[in-house]
Amino acid sequence: MFPKVPDQHKPNNPLVPNGLGVIYVLASALYLFILEYFRSSTDNVSSALTLAVCILFGGFMGLLDDWMDLRWRYKAFFPIIASIPLVSLATRLGLRTAITFPIFGSVDFGLSYYFIVIPLIVTVTTNTVNQLGGLNGLETIPPAIVIIGLMAISGAHAVLLYVPLIVWLSLCFFNFQGRIFVGNTGSFAIGITLAAFAIISDLKSVLLISILPYIFNSSLILLNYFFFRARARVSFDGEKLSSDNRRSLVTLITYHRRLSERQVVVAISLLMAASTFAALLFYWFS
Repeated sequence: MFPKVPDQHKPNNPLVPNGLGVIYVLASALYLFILEYFRSSTDNVSSALTLAVCILFGGFMGLLDDWMDLRWRYKAFFPIIASIPLVSLATRLGLRTAITFPIFGSVDFGLSYYFIVIPLIVTVTTNTVNQLGGLNGLETIPPAIVIIGLMAISGAHAVLLYVPLIVWLSLCFFNFQGRIFVGNTGSFAIGITLAAFAIISDLKSVLLISILPYIFNSSLILLNYFFFRARARVSFDGEKLSSDNRRSLVTLITYHRRLSERQVVVAISLLMAASTFAALLFYWFS
């Protein structure tokens, strides 16, 4: 049912089904539609439907990228469209327009929060999550860690991600084993999930601190590309990964160091867990 692509970091490059992220998209949308059906609130705007629309658009954007191999100059701005239902939700519910930053404290963005900050959060989160991948488990485990952290402090909003989290963790297991790839469909959908859920549950500060490793990785990639026209590359000798450059988080960890694929994924996952835990500490004590 799914197209197969070679696993570049395994001996003999075995073929692995790709695009399994569509299962997450469909299961999440169905679950959120069911939540909406049993909703007792009479408000004319729904958090469940808003999140469902965002996930569906993220999946559609990923499918386009998988089919057409879109250039970054185009797909980098696609998430702005997905932010429209979030802007509508935020304005109608009158969500808080302030964000608390470490050191700087609380900053109230006023009306610009709805029309500039929300699209910016969605765009940055979605694209940085999509840029960190290429190894088995790297596209699935780190975002799962951030989701769990957000859900732990989101109160009643956590119900929105009960089933999506279970489905994503199932995909994590098989992806880490090297049996499936979620593809751009999955990485874009989960990136938009993080951004949309953080905005809906008013956990923007926690999200921004949690995804610092993602932002660091994307910054390395973009700075090296724009200033030196150099791309991040990692070598595989049949057993271990290594690199002779420091142009991404993966190549930084493997720089002049031979590590297995799983060791690299575990190291980055631990880094994501540390940033998420720091975000939770900031939330609890700020």
